[in-house]
Amino acid sequence: MFKMALLALIIALALGAASFILVYRQRDSEKWSSYECGFNPWGDTRGRFEVRFFLVALLFLIFDLEIMFLFPWILAVSNMSIVAFITILIFLFILTIGFIFEWLNRALDWE
Repeated sequence: MFKMALLALIIALALGAASFILVYRQRDSEKWSSYECGFNPWGDTRGRFEVRFFLVALLFLIFDLEIMFLFPWILAVSNMSIVAFITILIFLFILTIGFIFEWLNRALDWE
């Protein structure tokens, strides 16, 4: 086991060193330029994003993960006890209340 790990480490280091030694390095201005959908960049490409963008992305992740938890429930609903069924209904109720809260606070609107 130790010999195989040592051999794998030696091969990985040798290939990594070979890639640094044998590579042809030529600094190409086209390769190192900023790229924005085929257009030349206008303004600073490292500009700040609006906080609303991150809010919508975070809300998408939260709802996406919550929906992911519902797939196993859909497959196991026929073999489920009444306590488990009520627990999932409470989970869906909380999810719906959160969605209504975000909708009423206009968290999902782009202006």
